[in-house]
Amino acid sequence: MSRRRTFRNPILPGFYPDPSLCRVGRDFYLVSSSFEYFPGVPIFHSRDLVQWQQLGHVLSRKSQLDLTGVRSSGGIYAPTLRHHRGRFFLVTTHVGGGGNFLVTARRPEGPWSDPIWIDEGGFDPSLFFDRGRVYYARDGKGADFDHPVIEQAELDAKTGQLRGRKRVVWRGAGGVWPEGAHLYALRGRTYLLAAEGGTAYDHCEVAARADSPWGPFEPCPHNPILSHRQRRGHAIQATGHADLVTLEDGSTWAVFLGIRPRSGRHHHLGRETFLAPVHFSDDGWPMVGESGQVELEMPAPELPPHLFAPAPARDDFDGAVLDPVWVHVRNPPEGAIALKQRAGHLRLWGQPASLDDIGPVAFVARRQQHFAMGCKTHLDFAPEQPGEEAGLSVRAREDFHLDLAVRLGRAGREVVAVRRTGGASRVLGRALIPPGPIELCIRAENDYYQLLAGKGRASILLGQVPARALSAEAITRRGPMHFCGVVLGMYATGRGRPCRAPADFDWFEYRPDGAD
Repeated sequence: MSRRRTFRNPILPGFYPDPSLCRVGRDFYLVSSSFEYFPGVPIFHSRDLVQWQQLGHVLSRKSQLDLTGVRSSGGIYAPTLRHHRGRFFLVTTHVGGGGNFLVTARRPEGPWSDPIWIDEGGFDPSLFFDRGRVYYARDGKGADFDHPVIEQAELDAKTGQLRGRKRVVWRGAGGVWPEGAHLYALRGRTYLLAAEGGTAYDHCEVAARADSPWGPFEPCPHNPILSHRQRRGHAIQATGHADLVTLEDGSTWAVFLGIRPRSGRHHHLGRETFLAPVHFSDDGWPMVGESGQVELEMPAPELPPHLFAPAPARDDFDGAVLDPVWVHVRNPPEGAIALKQRAGHLRLWGQPASLDDIGPVAFVARRQQHFAMGCKTHLDFAPEQPGEEAGLSVRAREDFHLDLAVRLGRAGREVVAVRRTGGASRVLGRALIPPGPIELCIRAENDYYQLLAGKGRASILLGQVPARALSAEAITRRGPMHFCGVVLGMYATGRGRPCRAPADFDWFEYRPDGAD
């Protein structure tokens, strides 16, 4: 008898939180939150729930997503993706930018419509299509800040108009922050799943069911149905915010977010997307994984394996548009990013704003997806005036990032490593460099970042910083809640004025250095 195939969690490593998915025949589509990054809401395709390929982004135009002035960890929260009668529907919240809205498309890769605004206030909206009706649920104001309620109304999915007033259908199972609710038609009844405990180490998922989408909802006697809060030493923590999908064979699976802390209780890759089976008890109550617990390696769905061609480690910037893996902090400045001005190069024109600012910065980045990895780039940049700089950055937030920059120093052109934590910047190391291109490298290993300049054995180490310095825990201790993982990428800035010199990046390379 052959051994059942297994898969490795997370199925989407790196900063892909609040997953939502739907099935269309043999195809699965998944989206996640994107917060202050643009384009917004990455969308993926799979045939086996394990291997995923990014198709693009749902919100790819400024008319769909204007992030001007949006604070870090603001922007796009928890989307819900559904498919009904040949059309895809996605609802989400633009925190600080207008509230809850709906977009639709015939094809998952788009084009997606401009927003149809539904309402302001609340967050984590969801849609439930049932017997010719569309139900719209979201978090609403409860008796106190820590106990929001789940409100629901019928929705006209064409106009975004609510049909009648919102009603409270769920007050939670007793934990703080009931949120991220989804409704499902399962086993002849309506099931409601929601997260509780806050999206940190007490995070969990709870379930309830009713005979009607309006309730009253009976809580599952075995709640929580997913939680690792009692497994403090486990590699996976903060599990919750689940969404369910039913396969053609009738089995049910859940995607959900979790974190993988390192260096104690510190996580810097962000909240990631995990997968586990859902088992139902004899009396019809769901449980995710084994008794609400999941592992890094688990038995795979009984679907034919479907492998996508692996993405190349190096991007030579030969295409007409950037690959979907790349994102920007907020909307990119007009004219600051070009692929055609110098053949085979990504050209950045530094803007007055820098990575320290909430402003339009020239920055092209991708998510860090592995604890051990190396990223390199080949930069041709000849700064003409003080303040002009370009290079590589590991970004968590405006006041938390690591930069490896080429700029003008007192003695000439130099490469410098800078650590910015808590809003204060400190130079870790610097070296004078001759005219011409230079290779820059940021390496992550043994829970440290190393910032290096030069090629091969001739490279020099300019600085080393513990990864926990960019963790959500370290950042939140000094300010508001931080919901995002780190991104790595190329930037340019004039620090107060536009750059006169372009920064030309010949290629960018990202390579995992080992199994996480």
